[in-house]
Amino acid sequence: MIGSKGIIFLYILLLNFIYTHYMLSLLSLELTSMQWFLALLSAFIIGVSKSGIKGIAILIVTLMALAFGAKESTGLIVPLLIVGDIFAVIYYNRHTQWKYIVRFLPWMMLGVLIGVFIGKDLDELTFKNSMAVVILGSVIMMYWWDRKKSKNVPTHWAFAGSMGIMAGITTMIGNLAGAFSNIFFLAMRLPKNEFIGTAAWLFFIINIFKLPFHIFVWKTITLDSFILNLKLIPGILLGLFVGIFLVTKIKEGFYRKMILFLTALGSLLILLR
Repeated sequence: MIGSKGIIFLYILLLNFIYTHYMLSLLSLELTSMQWFLALLSAFIIGVSKSGIKGIAILIVTLMALAFGAKESTGLIVPLLIVGDIFAVIYYNRHTQWKYIVRFLPWMMLGVLIGVFIGKDLDELTFKNSMAVVILGSVIMMYWWDRKKSKNVPTHWAFAGSMGIMAGITTMIGNLAGAFSNIFFLAMRLPKNEFIGTAAWLFFIINIFKLPFHIFVWKTITLDSFILNLKLIPGILLGLFVGIFLVTKIKEGFYRKMILFLTALGSLLILLR
């Protein structure tokens, strides 16, 4: 039999479901067909990327910025990333190496705070141009790293600090910390699963850390944006299932070059938008 506490819990869940359904029916989001398409595609790509396929998350930022504008899109993306992060930390938790998170996270948090300060009072045009520069810079850095013959990377604390601060700034302004954090983790010579598991927890923590700044400082997360996030969750779930299948099938070299090209093109479109 279900005890009284269990009944209360089920009752609260039922009320929460009814309330959420009611709010979803009341709040109609006036989006164009193209905005819906780009948003759902971005949610799908988030799911795919969180399943373990790296290098494609950079495309999400470009698509969402094209659909909703540079600054507004940053707040739309963060809750979606957290949904994907939850799956990633559950799936890859056993591979997490906490000593590297402890080493990198404080620097990254400092970078986030710097990013909050930099981006707070930027107008949309300046923010858009800054985001495009960050995206292009990330593409160039990733391309340079792929072409680099020697993968020897410094392991001094200053290296971790500089990579962490840059990762924090870019994740706040453009949700684009991957180019810098990946180099740090590669320098630590983590095996594939440990790389994914450690990165999953790092980004889950940092995305939670970013939430209050998006809500209370930048005001890029609102009730309307949250409702949109709820409607996009099925896209993330579909991406997760597809990503798990693709992770062993896709040829990394081809898709990575394709993503870099499409992202660079998208950043130019953001500048011209």
